[in-house]
Amino acid sequence: MAKLIFITGGARSGKSRFAVNLAKQLAREITFVATAVARDEEMRERIRRHQKDRPAHWRLVEEGKNLPLALANLEVSCELVVIDCLSFMISNLLLDNKEEDDIIKQVSEITDRVRRLTPIFIVVSNEVGSGVVPHTRLGRRFRDICGRANQIMAEEAQEVYFMISGIPMKISNNL
Repeated sequence: MAKLIFITGGARSGKSRFAVNLAKQLAREITFVATAVARDEEMRERIRRHQKDRPAHWRLVEEGKNLPLALANLEVSCELVVIDCLSFMISNLLLDNKEEDDIIKQVSEITDRVRRLTPIFIVVSNEVGSGVVPHTRLGRRFRDICGRANQIMAEEAQEVYFMISGIPMKISNNL
């Protein structure tokens, strides 16, 4: 059974940087699963910044919508997998008009695959439920689905970190 480390926090809280640094400490053979889709120039720039922060020898898998499939195709030699980030996958699926139950089913499939695989997994996701209530139906659906998905990940994880201003706070140790 794989070890699952879940990292959550607000936007620009240092989640990705912490995940990358933690991965470097824990393993050498690392696969990075990127879920962001460059829909505009600002997002392309964010993706470029994240790419510069990752070591060049890491294997990159770009899959914004079907993480269970991406995990099924992992190489055996992989010691650690970073998934950055679950909330982008949820956003991508919502923009494709996927239903909440289908998205949550996919999140559950991810945890099922993690249980059956041997690498260490680090999963990053935004905590979006601590702010104001979104004004749009789509925004509220996104918040609610992320909340459910994050609970599923946190329940399965052996370690859970909450990032605040670049500082990781270990909030759970489910060994």
